[in-house]
Amino acid sequence: MKLVIWLLMIIMFVYTIGFSITLWKGKSKIGSITTFLLALAIVILPFFTILR
Repeated sequence: MKLVIWLLMIIMFVYTIGFSITLWKGKSKIGSITTFLLALAIVILPFFTILR
Protein backbone atom coordinates (compact mmCIF):
# COMPACT_ATOMS: atom_id res chain seq x y z
CA MET A 1 0.00 0.00 0.00
CA LYS A 2 2.85 2.37 0.77
CA LEU A 3 4.21 1.78 -2.73
CA VAL A 4 0.91 2.97 -4.21
CA ILE A 5 0.96 6.05 -2.00
CA TRP A 6 4.55 6.85 -3.03
CA LEU A 7 3.73 6.43 -6.72
CA LEU A 8 0.68 8.67 -6.49
CA MET A 9 2.64 11.27 -4.54
CA ILE A 10 5.43 11.30 -7.13
CA ILE A 11 3.00 11.51 -10.05
CA MET A 12 1.08 14.37 -8.43
CA PHE A 13 4.33 16.20 -7.61
CA VAL A 14 5.69 15.91 -11.16
CA TYR A 15 2.37 16.99 -12.69
CA THR A 16 2.08 19.99 -10.35
CA ILE A 17 5.69 21.07 -10.97
CA GLY A 18 5.08 20.81 -14.72
CA PHE A 19 2.00 23.00 -14.39
CA SER A 20 4.00 25.48 -12.32
CA ILE A 21 6.64 25.69 -15.06
CA THR A 22 3.91 26.23 -17.65
CA LEU A 23 2.49 29.10 -15.59
CA TRP A 24 5.97 30.61 -15.20
CA LYS A 25 6.50 30.57 -18.97
CA GLY A 26 3.06 32.12 -19.39
CA LYS A 27 4.16 35.13 -17.32
CA SER A 28 1.96 34.24 -14.35
CA LYS A 29 4.64 34.44 -11.68
CA ILE A 30 2.37 34.58 -8.61
CA GLY A 31 0.32 31.61 -9.80
CA SER A 32 3.50 29.69 -10.51
CA ILE A 33 4.89 30.32 -7.04
CA THR A 34 1.58 29.31 -5.45
CA THR A 35 1.45 26.11 -7.50
CA PHE A 36 5.04 25.32 -6.53
CA LEU A 37 4.13 25.72 -2.85
CA LEU A 38 1.20 23.36 -3.44
CA ALA A 39 3.64 20.83 -4.90
CA LEU A 40 5.79 21.11 -1.79
CA ALA A 41 2.72 20.54 0.37
CA ILE A 42 1.92 17.42 -1.67
CA VAL A 43 5.34 16.04 -0.72
CA ILE A 44 5.47 17.14 2.92
CA LEU A 45 1.94 16.57 4.26
CA PRO A 46 1.69 12.78 3.75
CA PHE A 47 4.57 12.33 6.19
CA PHE A 48 2.38 13.85 8.93
CA THR A 49 -0.83 12.03 8.01
CA ILE A 50 -0.61 8.84 5.93
CA LEU A 51 3.02 7.73 6.18
CA ARG A 52 3.43 7.63 9.97
